Amino acid sequence: MNRKHITLTIGFLLCALVSFGQDSIPKKKEIKRLTEADFVEGETYVIDTIIDGKNYFKKGINIKPEIDSIQNRKLEDLPQAAVMDEKWLEELYSNVLFDSIYESVTTLKYDPVDYPELSTDTLKARLARLNARTPFNIEYNASLESVIKSYLKHRRNSMSRLMSLSHYYFPLFEESLDNNDIPLEVKYLAIVESALKPKARSRVGATGLWQFMYGTGKEHGLDVSSYVDERSDPIKSSKAASEYLARLYRIFGDWDLALAAYNSGPGNVSKAIRRSGGYKNYWNIRPHLPRETAGYLPAFLATMYIFEYAEEHGFKIQPPQYHYVETDTIHVKQMISFDQVSELVDVPIEELQFLNPSYKLDIIPFIKGEDYTLRLPREAIGRFVTNETEIYAYVTEEMSKREKPLPQLFDSKSKTTYRVRSGDYLGKIARKFGVRVSQLKQWNGLRSNNLRIGQRLTVYPRHSNRKTVSSSSNTPKKVINTAGKSTYKVREGDSLWSISQKFPGVSVQNIKEWNGISGNKLKIGTTLVVSK
Repeated sequence: MNRKHITLTIGFLLCALVSFGQDSIPKKKEIKRLTEADFVEGETYVIDTIIDGKNYFKKGINIKPEIDSIQNRKLEDLPQAAVMDEKWLEELYSNVLFDSIYESVTTLKYDPVDYPELSTDTLKARLARLNARTPFNIEYNASLESVIKSYLKHRRNSMSRLMSLSHYYFPLFEESLDNNDIPLEVKYLAIVESALKPKARSRVGATGLWQFMYGTGKEHGLDVSSYVDERSDPIKSSKAASEYLARLYRIFGDWDLALAAYNSGPGNVSKAIRRSGGYKNYWNIRPHLPRETAGYLPAFLATMYIFEYAEEHGFKIQPPQYHYVETDTIHVKQMISFDQVSELVDVPIEELQFLNPSYKLDIIPFIKGEDYTLRLPREAIGRFVTNETEIYAYVTEEMSKREKPLPQLFDSKSKTTYRVRSGDYLGKIARKFGVRVSQLKQWNGLRSNNLRIGQRLTVYPRHSNRKTVSSSSNTPKKVINTAGKSTYKVREGDSLWSISQKFPGVSVQNIKEWNGISGNKLKIGTTLVVSK
C-alpha cells in the first residue's frame, strides 16, 4: 500500500471516530416548564416546582368518576388471607360480645366455682400484689374469687378476643387517663362497659366505649347529630370519661365509689351510703346498690386480674389488624363518604368504619366551624394527601351524579330482595351485589350499620343477570324433634346467654347445637329444646 493510501485511510478513521464520539454525547433536553399563561381551559394543573419565587406547574392526575368503577376492579386477593380478614371483620362488627358482658354484669352470681387450675392461696397472693400497685381495694373475698374463676372457666374465648382488641384501644385510653391523673387501670372499665365496641348501645340508650347517656355526653362536650355521634369517638369519649371520673373522685374520694357512681349515678351511691348506716366501703354498701351496679365492681376487678395475669393463665393473644400508633388523621375539606375514600385510597370500607366509628351514616360532613377528621392507616395517608386536589374534584363530580333519580342509575326491573343471614354485615352484602354500602343504606332507609338475621334488604344489583340469594330461597328449614325433651318459648328480651342461665348445666353452645342455630339472634315465640 503506498503512502497516499495509508494517509487517506488514517484520515477516514479519525473522522469516523470523532463523529461517533460526538453522537454518543447526549444532547441536553430543554425542559418546558408551564406557567399560568400556558394553561388550557378544562385541564387540571398542580404546582410542579418553585424557582426564584415563581410557580411552575404540571398537569394534574385526572381521576374521572365512573358510576360502575367498583366492577372495574379485577384485582385478586389471596383466598386464605381473605377468609381470615372476614372472620376478623365479623368479630369487630358483631355485638354478641357486648350483649354477653352486659348480661353477665346485670345477672352476676357468686356461687362457688370449681376451677382447680387456680387455688385460693395463689389467688390471694396475686390479688395482694395487684392491690399493692393500684389505688383500688382489691382485697380477697369469696365473691370476687367466684367471679374470677367463673370468667376463667366460662368466658375464656371472650377474654382472649378482648385482649386482642385492647392492643388498639388501651394506648389511647391510657393517654387520656394520664392527662387527668386517673389510675391507668381504669382502662379495664371500658371492657365492662362496652366490650370495646365503639357503637355499643345499651337497652336504656347509653352509647359508645364508655357508655354515655345523651345528656351526660352533651354535658361533657360530646356532639350528637344526624351525621355524628361523638359518644362513639374513641378519643373524644375517652377524654370525656376521664373528666367525668375525675369529678366523681373529687366528690367521693374513693375510686371504688367513683366507678360505682359512674355506672349508676352519684345519687344512687349516696343513697346506698345512707342506707348502709354511713359506710363508705364499696363492699359494705353493695347490698344497697342497684343490681347492675352491685355486679359492676366485681366484674371490673375480675377483668383487671385476668388481663394482668393473662400470661400465667396461658392466654394466647392474636394481634389486632391495626395498632393505634399505625394510624393518622386528615381534616376533611368537604363532605366525603366512606365508599368514595375506599375506592380512591384502596382501604376496605369495614376498616374505615372501624377506624371512624363516630360517623353514623358512613359520611364525613363538612360544616364551617366544626373539626371533622378522617382516620386512615398510615400507608393510606400518603396516598390521600398526595392526591388531595384530585380526590376532592372526583368527590364533587361523583356526588353530583348520585343526585340523579334512581331510574337513571339502576333498572328497577333488576330489583331483588336479600334476606340477612348469620355473619352478614353491610360491607359483605355490598360486595356480593357489586354496590356501595351507602346505596344499601339509601335504598333501605338505614341510619346505622346494624342488621338483624332475617331482615329483608332491597338491592339493585349492578349485575342484573347475576344469580342472587333472596327471600324466596328454597333451602329447606331444619326440623327439630322436640318429643320427650324440655322446651322453652323465647320471650321479649331473651338472649341465648340468659336462657342458658335458666337451665343448670346447659350452655349457649348446647342450645345452638340442639336447635340448629348458627347465629345469636332469636325470634320471639320460637320454641327451643333445652335438654338432650
